[in-house]
Amino acid sequence: MHPVLEELLAAGPVVTDGAWGTQLQARGLPLGACPDLWNLEQPQRVEEVARAYVDSGSQVILTNTFGANRFVLQRHGAADKVAAINRAGVEISRRAASGRAKVFASIGPSGVMLMMGQTSAAELQTAFAEQAQAMADAGADALVIETMSDPAELRVAIVAAKATGLPVVACMVFDCGKNLDRTMMGTTPEQAAETLLEAGADLIGSNCGQGIAGFVPICRRLRDAGSRPVWIKANAGLPQLVDGQTVYAQSPGEFADYAPALIEAGAGFLGGCCGTTPAFIAALCEKVRA
Repeated sequence: MHPVLEELLAAGPVVTDGAWGTQLQARGLPLGACPDLWNLEQPQRVEEVARAYVDSGSQVILTNTFGANRFVLQRHGAADKVAAINRAGVEISRRAASGRAKVFASIGPSGVMLMMGQTSAAELQTAFAEQAQAMADAGADALVIETMSDPAELRVAIVAAKATGLPVVACMVFDCGKNLDRTMMGTTPEQAAETLLEAGADLIGSNCGQGIAGFVPICRRLRDAGSRPVWIKANAGLPQLVDGQTVYAQSPGEFADYAPALIEAGAGFLGGCCGTTPAFIAALCEKVRA
C-alpha cells in the first residue's frame, strides 16, 4: 500500500468528509448549475464547505472537482477550463486543511458511455489524465475516483490517475440487483475488487447509491476479496421529496451508529456521501474515536 495511506491508517480508522453538492447548494449554488465552476467564481464559499469538514474532525477532505473532466465541463461551456478548475479545487481544499487534514482530489464519471460508443477508451484516458495531472500539479495528496458504475470506465480512470504517481482510491456504486449488491452494469463487489486492484488501485471502496446499513455487507465482501482496508462513504439514508425539496431523514447519530459494524467489516476510511453534513462527520468522529 502507498506510504500516504499507510501513514493515515497507522493510528486506526480514518474519518473523511461528507457531501459537497448539497452543502454548496445551501450556500446558493442553483440546482442544475455546475458546482466545479464555483472553484473560480465563488472560491470563498467552496472553502467554507471544506473548512467546515476539517473543523468537524475530517482527517481527509476531498475537492470540489467531481465533474471537472472535459466531457462534463463541455456541457457547461467550460471545457477550456479543465486545468484551472482542478488546480483551484485542490488549492481551495489545501487552504482549508491548513495541514490539519490530507487532501484527496475527487474524480467522478465522465458522463459518457464506452459501451454505447459515445467515446473511445483513448479519448477517455486523455480526459482523465488531463484532470488528474492538474490535481497532482496543485499538490493533492491522493486521488479518489468515485461514484463509478462501469468497471471499464473506472479501469481507464485508474490507469490515467496512477500515471501521476499519487496513491489512487477507486470506488464503485452498488445499488442494483435484488440485494443492492451490484453496480448498474451488474458488477459484484468481488468482481470489482479483482478489476480495480488489477488496474492498479491502491485502495478500493464504495460510495453513494444507498443508506449506510447496506454498506456493511458490501464492505465485508470488498475487504475479503481485496485483503486490505476499504474506503466507505454512504448516503444519509434514502432521499424523500418533501414540499418539493429533497430531504434525507437519517440523523447524524443514527448514521454514526453503523461505524463499529463497518470497522469490523473492514472499513479503514469512513465518511459520508449524499445528504451528509459536517454534523454527520462530527458524530462519526466521536463514534470512531470512542
